[in-house]
Amino acid sequence: MNKKIQILRNKFKKYNIDGYVVPKNDDYFTEYSKINRLKIISNFSGSAGLAVILKNKNYLFTDGRYSIQSQIESGKNFKIISFEKILNCNLFKNLVLGIDPKLFTYSQIKKFFLKKNKVKFIQNNLIDEIEYQKINDNSPFFSLNKNIVGETHSSKINKITKYLKKNNFDYLLVTAPENVAWVLNIRGGDGPNSPIPNSRLIISKTKKIFLISKLKKAKKIINEKIIKSNQLIDIDDFPKKLLRLKGSNFIIDYKSCSIYFEDILKSKFKVIKKEDPIYLMKAIKNKTETKNMINAHILDGAALTKFLYWIKNVNKKTINEVQAQNKLESFRKLNKNYLYPSFDTIAGSGKNGAIVHYRANKKNCKKIQKKDIFLCDSGGQYKYGTTDVTRTICFSKPKPYIRDIFTKVLKGHIAVANTNLKKDNTGKKIDIRARKFLKKSNLDYAHGTGHGVGFFLNVHEGPQSISKINKIKIREGMILSNEPGYYLKNKFGIRIENLVYVKKTKKNIFFENLTMAPIEKDLINFKILTSSEKKYLFKYHLDVYSKISKFLNFKEKQWLASFI
Repeated sequence: MNKKIQILRNKFKKYNIDGYVVPKNDDYFTEYSKINRLKIISNFSGSAGLAVILKNKNYLFTDGRYSIQSQIESGKNFKIISFEKILNCNLFKNLVLGIDPKLFTYSQIKKFFLKKNKVKFIQNNLIDEIEYQKINDNSPFFSLNKNIVGETHSSKINKITKYLKKNNFDYLLVTAPENVAWVLNIRGGDGPNSPIPNSRLIISKTKKIFLISKLKKAKKIINEKIIKSNQLIDIDDFPKKLLRLKGSNFIIDYKSCSIYFEDILKSKFKVIKKEDPIYLMKAIKNKTETKNMINAHILDGAALTKFLYWIKNVNKKTINEVQAQNKLESFRKLNKNYLYPSFDTIAGSGKNGAIVHYRANKKNCKKIQKKDIFLCDSGGQYKYGTTDVTRTICFSKPKPYIRDIFTKVLKGHIAVANTNLKKDNTGKKIDIRARKFLKKSNLDYAHGTGHGVGFFLNVHEGPQSISKINKIKIREGMILSNEPGYYLKNKFGIRIENLVYVKKTKKNIFFENLTMAPIEKDLINFKILTSSEKKYLFKYHLDVYSKISKFLNFKEKQWLASFI
């Protein structure tokens, strides 16, 4: 038994609880955080999960991306259950569960726990008492010029205040840091893989704004006149200063406003729970943001293409997964505009490729064998743009059934890319197109087909996505991933991922590829591609060559030309 679990259980009597709930998120509700309490108690390192530790049993809830990984990392001490099964389960019936109110929203609690058991708010975090994670929390915020973001922060605030006036709302509390970043055109260093400025923002219908953060972190943006010093509220003074505001109501984001902050607001104001309107505003990129993202993807595509050529044609020795991901990083670092990875690289060889969000490290990494299928999902943060791309490659002649599956994944990928967005204009409809060819063979994958992507921000953002349930209308300027796949446990994983943006002409609205890197031809069974699919591949590789060949040496160019 994990010692930390026993220490936690020893605290149950003091707080008069039957169990304790540990989510993955921090108090800013970001997907990727420098703080990871869930990993401390469960050893699970995935980006989505929730643990419930009881007196005699432990449960870890996570989604289909992590079914294999969670079993490997946490299966000894936790029963692993799929996320959707938490909604109506009887596991915690009549139990009192302790939670940290800064880490949950009322919507989550209602959804997960309140029907059949009681929840007790414990203000001090019990995981922090066992192991406190000290992080550098003093990275200064910095501003982005209008020529980078395409719109001033004043213009964005005007849009929000119009929305508030129209709906007769007095204030909006912006609790998601990425939304604060978008409104003020600022970034920071609070995410491990994204330039997040950990902060909150109040916007009034009269255009007053107040930034809530550590004072040290905001000095630079005060000097740059993004905000005035009297518009800055120290995070420790926030509760009392919040209650001094005049007005009758506040909009809060039901997805990122914690119970702790909601309760403070409720003591004085009427609280209206909605999805923060900034999510949708931020998702629709303007022409400047799109242009910068296109440029970032050309640079990124050149780095990835150099890596693919190297690992398939130049590298003559056996290397492991960590060495492969480090080599890819070294190619990205050749460009002065590259900053750091947009998420931890997934470099899975053979059976490790079947672990959807696998992370190789020096202790567990596998040597890449010639007969292996190698899946590499990676991305970069650039000045200024965010990338995310997956390529699956082979090093010897693959078995026919693997080529057939890869080709069915590719057919789904092409079907998404060629979507008529006038007809199939939601993620739910597009997702059907992606799975169609796999489903004919009774095959499928346990993750969404695509997620939204931020502009020099989070690699995952909403509200749009390509999944079985998403009904958000796909609009001009949105950026999404297109990444169908297939995973055979203990054998191999296949995924083909490009980022796309939504482009509009007078007559049409369609996806245009951002990602510029070749798709593995040695894994394609060309006999089961239609002539239009072959034409798509030809045109795609011609586009890749025209955009990135100037960054390649002679041999790399020659190799890339062979895809056309």
